[in-house]
Amino acid sequence: MLDVAVIEEPAAAEASLDPIRSRILAALAEPGSAAMLAVRLGLPRQKVNYHLKELERHGLVELAEERRKGNVTERVYRATAVSYVISPSALAAVSPDPSRAPDQLSARWLLALGARLVQEVGMLLTGAARVKQRVASFGIDAEVRFASAADRTAFAEELAQAVAGLVGRYHDESAPGGRRNRVVVGIHQIPAPHPGTPDVPGAPGSPVASAGPPQEAGVTPWHGPEAGQEGRP
Repeated sequence: MLDVAVIEEPAAAEASLDPIRSRILAALAEPGSAAMLAVRLGLPRQKVNYHLKELERHGLVELAEERRKGNVTERVYRATAVSYVISPSALAAVSPDPSRAPDQLSARWLLALGARLVQEVGMLLTGAARVKQRVASFGIDAEVRFASAADRTAFAEELAQAVAGLVGRYHDESAPGGRRNRVVVGIHQIPAPHPGTPDVPGAPGSPVASAGPPQEAGVTPWHGPEAGQEGRP
């Protein structure tokens, strides 16, 4: 079972978004038959069986084993992945295009970059799976708490300079057999937990991280001359 699978086909995306089917996918982190799932989810076995067939048709679940019970063969399924991500390619006609309006200070452009990342890495994973190879990639995930908007801006400027310097040092347009790689770096606030979510110490919106009243949409604006400007890093 994969840790994460990327859904690229529109029909498969539609199948995964059905509330009952998403519950079945979650339940199949542990293999089970239609009868077992019916008990786990409190649904009629016939309905579960129908949805299982649709999920199998789109490659979201697979047959784990068949068990003979008297005159009946029980089919045991499992999800093909622990979790799923829907690629923007599933909405090809309206998928984000970062080249349309590049703007380093726009949260929407950052979102478009993230969408392209999901799409491109998903394509690589799909192709690598066919030939049973791994995808060469590298990722960094870090959290930083800034004391002020000025510090955040200075951090972004230094980060941009560092990345530009590294790209300039290692980029070789004429290298024989060279492979193009994409580098994506972004900074964004971490949304506060949704109502009902247990507080996480240090998380934005938690008692440790903020002393003021909760903000709409989990975003805490900076209190200063730059507050309220969407483009500020």
